[in-house]
Amino acid sequence: MFLILFLAVSGVILGLAYRWYGRILARYLGLDDRVATPAHAKRDGLDFEPASRNWLLPQHFSAIAAAGPIVGPILAGTMFGWLPAWIWIIVGAILVGGVHDLTTLVASVRHDAKSIAEVVKRYMNRRSYLLFLSFIWVSLVYVIIAFTDVTAGTFVQKGSTADAEAPGPAVATSSILYLGLAVVMGLCMRKFKLGEGKAQLIFLPLVVGAIIVGPMLPLDLGALTGAARPQVMWDHVLLVYCFFAALSPMWLLMQPRGALGGYFLYVIVIVGVLGVLVGGLSGNLSIAAPAVSSANLFSYNGATPPLLPVLFITIACGACSGFHSIVASGTTSKQLDKESDAKPVAYGGMLLESFLACISLATVMILAKPTGRPDITYADGIGIFMNQATFGLIPVEMARQFGLLCFATFVFDTLDACTRLARYVLMELTGWTSKAGMVAATVITLAGPAIVVSLPPAVVGGQEIPLWRAFWGLFGSSNQLLAALALLGVTVWLSRKGKSVWFTLGPTIFMLGMTLWSLALAVKVHLGRLKAGGVAAVHHLEFMVVVLLIVMSAWIVVEAILLTRGRQAPPADPLMPEPKAA
Repeated sequence: MFLILFLAVSGVILGLAYRWYGRILARYLGLDDRVATPAHAKRDGLDFEPASRNWLLPQHFSAIAAAGPIVGPILAGTMFGWLPAWIWIIVGAILVGGVHDLTTLVASVRHDAKSIAEVVKRYMNRRSYLLFLSFIWVSLVYVIIAFTDVTAGTFVQKGSTADAEAPGPAVATSSILYLGLAVVMGLCMRKFKLGEGKAQLIFLPLVVGAIIVGPMLPLDLGALTGAARPQVMWDHVLLVYCFFAALSPMWLLMQPRGALGGYFLYVIVIVGVLGVLVGGLSGNLSIAAPAVSSANLFSYNGATPPLLPVLFITIACGACSGFHSIVASGTTSKQLDKESDAKPVAYGGMLLESFLACISLATVMILAKPTGRPDITYADGIGIFMNQATFGLIPVEMARQFGLLCFATFVFDTLDACTRLARYVLMELTGWTSKAGMVAATVITLAGPAIVVSLPPAVVGGQEIPLWRAFWGLFGSSNQLLAALALLGVTVWLSRKGKSVWFTLGPTIFMLGMTLWSLALAVKVHLGRLKAGGVAAVHHLEFMVVVLLIVMSAWIVVEAILLTRGRQAPPADPLMPEPKAA
């Protein structure tokens, strides 16, 4: 019964926050439907294309969510216990993440759908802009590396027990069919004028068919090629997919795939709620994991890192994520139909992601011994929830494969969106505008990940560490630091316009403190590894990026402090309407 109460309280708090705090934020920002959004003013069918909020919300939701609200909460729940993770997920989403997502989307829309870095340039200076843009690009490359390897690992994983059927190759087949269906759906909607509702009625059942077909035609690259490291092969295949996805028209892949992926997320939410309800009432489900499993607040306890500040960089998506600002100001702002849609799409999307993170946390809560792999823990938990929700009609193993496919499709949603966004950023940074520039920016973006995934695996304590796991801490730190800097840019914008900044300044200071603390801790850990000897190549790379991020972020903060002393507003621009007085 307590598991039911856990989800019920989570849903009620988030629902009330959307109605109350979301309304306050919308009024504060002065959302105005009379102003033509960039999706209409600059409509080109490639990047600028208006979408209704019912169509844009699942796409935005799937792009920001992906594996983040799954991996982070499961890792944190396993390391620290479910209670600290739950508190940060709920409080962080309402007061930090939701504010971050909504304000960065509105800032972008008010500035011709430019990136948040362009807002920094307009209200700070060109040096800050170049630093911020470079920081964004580095962070995006890290997202691509981490999520590419997470997905590749899912495609080769062998199950949670030694005698379990290996579902990875089956998930690979289902994922490829899913992407193909998204392309066909986009073509049908564009060429044959198939409506949104009819498209969903046709293609969502076909996606279910792809799940069923997967085990019948498993794609095992290791068996086909005899490769010693099939996961590395999948890494490169996924990067090739990212190349083509980032250069395809928005309507061909990203919009239909995002819509389908968003409904996967909706299904997971429904399955989680029904599974907890049925299992809790029948007594089949109970909380097995400890509420608090680590007593170390500020120092390492063996292999377990300190709760502070690691909790706040382990759980990013689901509470607060800087990647959201890039999605909001990169693709979503180019599709927003009217300004009032920003509240349900950005703030509502963040709170919905928070609830998804609670469901991910619930998979840890019902498993007495979660595995070390978040994808398997998630699939095991979702398999149990779906089995309970259908009163045993769907076998756990089949439901488990559905959970793995959902996990893979969520990451696909982030991978192609992230590569496209990195292409935008690099083109903005270099001034490239031609088609050749688009291709070059995409190639340069993916070149780094292609090299990194080919590096020898790190070995710690005689045990091989997956690439994504070795990079997750730095990914979390850079991601959260990006959120802090995006909030800093929005705070400067609001301050220079004479607005109160308390809604954004508090979250800015908190996120800056936690992330810089975590980066300092990473420096300390690396120095300890150097003293012990035998540091892996990936850890050397990690250390260099840590130092780079510290220097860049400190520089941007100093620039912001110096520039906000005057508070003079820049000249008014009729193409960039400003928020009304609160």
